[in-house]
Amino acid sequence: MGFELNRFQGEVDEELICPICSGVLEDPLQAPVCEHAFCKTCIHEWISRQPTCPVDRQHITSAQLRQVPRILRNLLSRLSINCDNAQYGCSRTLKLDTLTSHLEECEYNPKRPLPCEQGCGLIIPKDELKDHNCVKELRTLISKQQQKFNDFQQELTEQRFIINEQKRELQLLKDFMRAMRISNPAMRAIADAMERDEVLRWSNSLTRARVTRWGGMISTPDEVLQNSLQLIIKRTLSEVGCPSHIIDDLMENCHERRWPPGLCSLETRQNNRRHYENYVCKRVPGKQAVLVLSCDNTHMSEDMMVEPGLVMIFAHGIE
Repeated sequence: MGFELNRFQGEVDEELICPICSGVLEDPLQAPVCEHAFCKTCIHEWISRQPTCPVDRQHITSAQLRQVPRILRNLLSRLSINCDNAQYGCSRTLKLDTLTSHLEECEYNPKRPLPCEQGCGLIIPKDELKDHNCVKELRTLISKQQQKFNDFQQELTEQRFIINEQKRELQLLKDFMRAMRISNPAMRAIADAMERDEVLRWSNSLTRARVTRWGGMISTPDEVLQNSLQLIIKRTLSEVGCPSHIIDDLMENCHERRWPPGLCSLETRQNNRRHYENYVCKRVPGKQAVLVLSCDNTHMSEDMMVEPGLVMIFAHGIE
């Protein structure tokens, strides 16, 4: 809908009048051929009922409408109009192109947002302040937030159920493949390939790590420390999707007793330190530990690698 004519100072050229609502054009658009101009809201509502120009009945669609020429927009912007809040006491007369910014700050605007001064701090439309009740509003706000929280909890429960169902189906498939592997040599090869692919996809999802201090490696943690670290790292690996068929082997490979010949003692590690930079390491998220997976390190010799890979724990030096 356009602006009411009686709000403007002086005469308004008829070219600036909307043929549909007879008000001064608001957000004007024009027809592509005849170039008749209309308020944006007016012409869209008209076309929704009949796809023709209201003036000369030429066929027209919403997609064909376009902006009016700049000269027409300039003429509109120079018109002088009374503030929307004149009935509430505002006596300002403004250029049409400054009306929107003025309304946001107009002290007579009944919907101007103001902070409650009674203590709750909520932002309330000016015309609602007199009936504002802090306790009631806060209770309503808390109730809405509680409902959102309940909805979120319900959605989270549903998502967990779906995830658990998918995990169960995946485990059933793995159990089936494991049974087929035992009973059928051909299926054994297929299952092995599927597991290798699963490990590779998981490895590709991890962030590459850089070890800056190989001397910070904890190769032989005492039993208490080892059990604590392994529990923490195992939980983290599980959370980031480590394939279940390798997680126990990886955790066993935290200790040098399960490491390959090139790493199995302090002496051999010192002799082979020049090879460490050739390892492709993946970060255990949030921990001073790296994964050295065999699928990422096929370039390393058997003396430096073991299936399915190594977990190296560090006191420091992981980036």
